Amino acid sequence: MTVMAPLIDVTLRGLLGRRRTLLLVLLVGLPVFISLLIRISGGHPNADRVLDTLVVRTVMPLVALIVGTAAIGSEIEDGTAVYLMIKPIPRWKIALSKGLVAAGLTAALVIPAVVLTGFLIGTQADTTTTIVGFAVACLVGGSAYAVAFMALSVFTSRALLLGLAYTLIWEGVLAGLLEGTKFLSIRQATLGLAAALGVDVPGEPLVPLVSIAVLVVVLVGGFLLASWKLARFEIRGGD
Repeated sequence: MTVMAPLIDVTLRGLLGRRRTLLLVLLVGLPVFISLLIRISGGHPNADRVLDTLVVRTVMPLVALIVGTAAIGSEIEDGTAVYLMIKPIPRWKIALSKGLVAAGLTAALVIPAVVLTGFLIGTQADTTTTIVGFAVACLVGGSAYAVAFMALSVFTSRALLLGLAYTLIWEGVLAGLLEGTKFLSIRQATLGLAAALGVDVPGEPLVPLVSIAVLVVVLVGGFLLASWKLARFEIRGGD
């Protein structure tokens, strides 16, 4: 842990640059702002649907994409990762520290948005169950997204584009049309976990066991793949 603490600190400070922080705050503030407008206008939408649409399907994957791909991908792109790789630090510890920061920062940004949006939209009858269910589901699902995108950024410099394609095209369109492919969607696994916690999600969610299995596979698999790739990261003599 003494080795990982400086890695976590450096990664966190690198992620929280002024422009990126502003973008992330604006992004997570969007569902809260929309909910506030709805509340002021006197609307009474279903809290489950609002959190599903604004947070799980939109804000959570985008926040995780920004954070996850920048956790180590930006260092690899600008060459500063070399200074980290030449140090006698096990590569799996680098992957673990990057994954922890990406997952933790995603959760720290998304969960408050879930709570505030739920309180603004929900009623006394459904607020607690909805907020708790979505908060727990987003904690696990957001972490899975962040670790997956972190691992993707180790393999390719186009992780941001590929991540957008996955969230917008695969999860946004194809996974909904091809019923047999839902288990390949982090979003569907997140909704399945939320449903298991008492949230009323649209459609037929994945069963709890499958949802948990998908999220665990993504978390563990992302860490293992990132560790494997970093262990084979070669530093050329001219670097």
